[in-house]
Amino acid sequence: MQAAAARARRVLASPAASGLPGILWGPRLGSASGAEGALLLHLHGVSSSASSPHHARGFSSCFAPQSPGNLILTAMASQWSREKSVHYQMATAHFSTEASDVDHPTEAVEEMYQRMLKSVEAETMPPNAWLWSMISSCSNKEDIKLLFQILQKLRVFRLSNLRINANFNDHLCMKVAEASARVGTLDYGLKALWKHNVYGITPTIGSAHYLLQHAKTLNDTKLMENIMQVLRRNSLPLQPGTADMVFSICYNADRWDLLSKYADRFVKAGVKLHRTAFDIWMEFAAKVGDSQSIWNINSLRGKSVKHYTLATGFACAKGSLLDRKPENAAAMIKLLYKHLPDQKKPFVKDELKKLIAEWPTEVIKRQKKDDRKAMEEALIKDIPTMINCLTRSGLDIPVDLEKLTPQLQAA
Repeated sequence: MQAAAARARRVLASPAASGLPGILWGPRLGSASGAEGALLLHLHGVSSSASSPHHARGFSSCFAPQSPGNLILTAMASQWSREKSVHYQMATAHFSTEASDVDHPTEAVEEMYQRMLKSVEAETMPPNAWLWSMISSCSNKEDIKLLFQILQKLRVFRLSNLRINANFNDHLCMKVAEASARVGTLDYGLKALWKHNVYGITPTIGSAHYLLQHAKTLNDTKLMENIMQVLRRNSLPLQPGTADMVFSICYNADRWDLLSKYADRFVKAGVKLHRTAFDIWMEFAAKVGDSQSIWNINSLRGKSVKHYTLATGFACAKGSLLDRKPENAAAMIKLLYKHLPDQKKPFVKDELKKLIAEWPTEVIKRQKKDDRKAMEEALIKDIPTMINCLTRSGLDIPVDLEKLTPQLQAA
């Protein structure tokens, strides 16, 4: 008995015991240090088994007050109780803080949800006006969650009770997409585009366009890629309007690589591109200095669009300059001026000024360092040649060529 008491004193005096004030906490009795606690319990005639009724009671009720070891254990038990209380309070405070940050459904949405839920539970289809009211009232993520929950319940009700296999009308998909974008829960908006969904929503390309417009407003190419991926996986047909928005997003984000990737997809899908898409595509090709792409796009454009616009015409002129053919560039500008409506002819001068003062700097900085000097020298020589050709042909547009050299030197 004395030997056991001596071992107990050594345990209490050890660095592990002094460094860990909660060494005899209940949760630690089964751990590595729990063996030492079990030894102390055994010294006082108490079983260390977790199933012991003494173990289930508090420390203060297990030991006689006359025992010297009991004083130590009582103090440590008291400390354990205090620390446990502190940890409980901290955990409670943390939970309360998190809970206060979580959005709650708005009263109007919650009320409409409950009304429709009661109607479904009573095996009665709720009026459509209730659903439209709920959609228009959504203002946070929790509202959208409730919306999708009730949509799923309504679909199940329709299938089981009304024997209607068709989904809700297409207009619903647009309204759900609008609400998701308005609230900022685009993940739910993408769910509305799933071909086989549990919400009874018929996906439409128009709804995808609404989400793409939202991506354009945010200048978010990642969202655009997610939308395009969902369209592809769910076999939603691409349309010319889809290309207009995708090309515009890529142009605004300065992502020629993405525009080239999706342009190839639209062409392979047989989409008849709008004039707007060709404007963006060819202008971007001229901006990055890719003359081969300019000619390829222009050939494709000619199959569906008869007349040149300011953007496509000047893109071809820039392509000729990139190919060291200033005479062809002048001929293109003259042809463009001839066929443009009278109200648009004054804009030729503005585009020509941009070609001299802005475009060279932009296109040169996008080239490899080893190629920049050669392109600068070529443009310094070829742009004035192009202007002289325009003058000789009878199209005398006054421009300031002195802006050309400083711009190129700045590049």
